Amino acid sequence: MKKILVAAAASLAFMGAAYAGTLEGVVKSVDTTTKTITLEDGKQVVAGADVTADTLDALKDGTKVKVTLDEGATSATAVEIVE
Repeated sequence: MKKILVAAAASLAFMGAAYAGTLEGVVKSVDTTTKTITLEDGKQVVAGADVTADTLDALKDGTKVKVTLDEGATSATAVEIVE
């Protein structure tokens, strides 16, 4: 019984990681100290450990971005500039 529960819990954990949400918008400001990206619509996203300082430095006011968030996460797992 324990093995079944452990397997089920592991499956749910992997399923959760598979569902990522995306958010698109235009950068209003970036605070590199707190790694916070504010979009023009007022939404704020904190860049996670996977987002490099170089990526944050490349974000300027008016830059269109696509932000990837794992479901239920409060920080971005990826930020890419949209042309």
